[in-house]
Amino acid sequence: MDEQGKRYPGEGVVVRYNAQRCIHFAACVRGLPQVFDPQRRPWIMASNAEADALAEVVRQCPTGALHIERLDGGQGELPAAHATAHVTADGPLHMRGTISVRHEDGTALASDTRVALCRCGMSASKPFCDGSHRQGFRDPGGVATRPQAAPAEGPLEVTVCAHGPYRTAGTLAIHSADGGEPQICRNAALCRCGLSASKPFCDGSHTALDPEELP
Repeated sequence: MDEQGKRYPGEGVVVRYNAQRCIHFAACVRGLPQVFDPQRRPWIMASNAEADALAEVVRQCPTGALHIERLDGGQGELPAAHATAHVTADGPLHMRGTISVRHEDGTALASDTRVALCRCGMSASKPFCDGSHRQGFRDPGGVATRPQAAPAEGPLEVTVCAHGPYRTAGTLAIHSADGGEPQICRNAALCRCGLSASKPFCDGSHTALDPEELP
């Protein structure tokens, strides 16, 4: 996967867009429609807004499909001090922080401040969401109770287990879709097959699947 994406230069900035990570959340279109217009070509015209305004809207992209390079000496994006995961209703896990995603064999998949991870098991771009949850995945986005650990700053490593869950290393605050108090977890196993009865946590339901269904 091309982590750099296509480049769109503006006044003192470059906006990068990775189409493979985009699920059309459209925060960019709502925030700066004069810059981000899917009906126009090129659809991103970074020169149509000031750098600070661009940076603020780009930070609202939950998937990491959009990033900005500041060439004007302005402040670049700072990762959240605490790693967080927001469980969206009927949708993916939106993670923020200093996030690294890798396969079990150590192959790096992403190093980012924002990622959207598939939890329906249907994405063609696993482990990243591609919008396939819209084809019938249903889950209200609640967070089952787990033992608490003291919140801590630091990076989060996410390992994509073959025919298994996401395993996290580091402290992660998991927020439910209803905005309740987060569960603070360390070394969690998170469902990515869409079948767990304890979502967003893994309960072993993936073992009922053929390995080819959850590579």
